[in-house]
Amino acid sequence: MIVSMLRVIVGFVVACLVAGLAIVLFVYTPLELVTEHGGDRASEAGLLALAAATHTAVFAAPFALIAAAFAEWQRIGSWLYYALVGVAIATVGFAAQSWTESPGLGEGSILNSYAVTAFIVTGFVAGVGYWLVAGRAASAHGGRPRGTVEIIPPPRQDPAPG
Repeated sequence: MIVSMLRVIVGFVVACLVAGLAIVLFVYTPLELVTEHGGDRASEAGLLALAAATHTAVFAAPFALIAAAFAEWQRIGSWLYYALVGVAIATVGFAAQSWTESPGLGEGSILNSYAVTAFIVTGFVAGVGYWLVAGRAASAHGGRPRGTVEIIPPPRQDPAPG
């Protein structure tokens, strides 16, 4: 039980860090990070990724806790479940940001296809990151996965003498 909780916490931390890095890569291109001012840009991008990961963790924690608890209870170990949960949490985050946005921002609005793509990809990557660290093991604990049937062969019968 304690090992499962630690696995979920470590998986959540990794998912938030991956989400922070993914969202920052929508701000800085990899080419910008390796050019002549790459060291300054890379450190700036790293700090921004940590800030984005912290913001992601604060927002996503209740949703991720519910999804992880459900997955552990139902022994869901599919990467698709975690990817879809990540996309769903990112979609809720995008909706929350767009609802709190001041009307009439025009070009500065978050309501554009690039921002939607950034949020969806970030949610997908975070979900897969969680699955790689913690989600795969959800189906492994507790013995046989729920809903499987054990096939027991019939007892062997010797042929009757002749």
